Amino acid sequence: MKKLFLLVGICLVIQLEAQQKHPSFMQQGNIYEVNIRQYTPEGTFNAFAQHLPRLKSMGVQTVWFMPIQPISKEGRKGTLGSYYAVADYTAINPEFGTLQDFKKLLNQIHALGMKAIIDYVPNHSGADNKWLTTHPDFYEKDSTGKPTYTADWSDTRELNFANVEMQDSMINTMRYWVDHTQIDGFRVDVAWGVPTSFWYTCIASLKKSRPLFFLAEADDAALHPAGFDATYTWREFNIIKDIAAGKKGVGELDSMFNVIDTSFIKGAWRMYFTSNHDENSWNKADFATMPGAIHAPFAILSQTYNRTIPLIYSGQEEPVLRPLQFFEKDPISFKKYERASFYSTLLHLRKSNKAFGEAAKFSRIKVNHPNALMAYERMGGNDQVIVVLNLSNQTEQVQLAMENRGSTYKELFTNQFVQKINQFELLPWGYKVFVKTNPVVKVQK
Repeated sequence: MKKLFLLVGICLVIQLEAQQKHPSFMQQGNIYEVNIRQYTPEGTFNAFAQHLPRLKSMGVQTVWFMPIQPISKEGRKGTLGSYYAVADYTAINPEFGTLQDFKKLLNQIHALGMKAIIDYVPNHSGADNKWLTTHPDFYEKDSTGKPTYTADWSDTRELNFANVEMQDSMINTMRYWVDHTQIDGFRVDVAWGVPTSFWYTCIASLKKSRPLFFLAEADDAALHPAGFDATYTWREFNIIKDIAAGKKGVGELDSMFNVIDTSFIKGAWRMYFTSNHDENSWNKADFATMPGAIHAPFAILSQTYNRTIPLIYSGQEEPVLRPLQFFEKDPISFKKYERASFYSTLLHLRKSNKAFGEAAKFSRIKVNHPNALMAYERMGGNDQVIVVLNLSNQTEQVQLAMENRGSTYKELFTNQFVQKINQFELLPWGYKVFVKTNPVVKVQK
């Protein structure tokens, strides 16, 4: 028995210390979340396709489509209902177009060198999903035998993962999209509400088809060994919102980083964000949680910190300064693109600079005011990027505990060349991103 426990312990250590492997196409990648209903006045795949060249130019690498399946009518919230109340797992929401329209859109995305993932909702189905009639045993039941739902999600019904046939059926619906379209992966809704054991089977099975990217809507270290490439940073985000509101300092965020670093396997990617569909519609992110100039340093953090896959939500580049309605038609009005250049600068840096590669090194730099300032360095090959952020509403005289290495840097947003970067002033919510300029080697003819 002791030998058995020892063997199990060794296996767990190996698992935790293993380097997580990811699809090569997501190396130095990013995600742009697409709300099809609200993206254009038409709210269709074909109408959204007109924005692809613009997004490509901005530096978007992977687009994530919120659920594209039909929406249940029973218990429907609002006029149009929630994307996350799926009526049929292997069909297209007719409001968006047809399956052929979606395939055409995927072809356009791939032709531009971009990737696409779709949102999937395996924890629960819509309240009139066809499985409720054909397979009632696929669902959790209350004491009276009625299918249950969680919280106030009255337009949904909870699936029963104790039913192996249901598990196999759910995997087959996901395989349908892998086999019948050229999607590049999945963002999984409420991944935390599904038994982790299911993901070991599901993801391993689907990844046999081709390299796929899996993003879990969960802040759970156990999902990475199960096959998920990236998880949400809810804990970090909640602290960031408090820092933006002046309720906490960088020290609290550093404490959380330490917890994350010791609990997640090596190489686990984390999706950082300043907004998403939930945070925008229900919590007024980022226009109220990180208003005005406060947004920029946290957006830079999301793009440049260690192990991050950054997210941009529909309209943040405009920016949209209101919560998009979740159950009604509420189209985005794209006119100014005031943040597009800012995001483009960051996205193209991530893509082109080896300091953001998988093999790059990351280290924090000590600062003179550690509860207000954050500084860190990324190095890959001959590339080096140093990020300094003032996460406070006070002007700070910055001092970095680093030697002048004789290198020349170009500040990313001002294009100014500097050599001495260990002392300077940062205004409230200010930032500097120093990119090492490598000398050009002339080849003699």
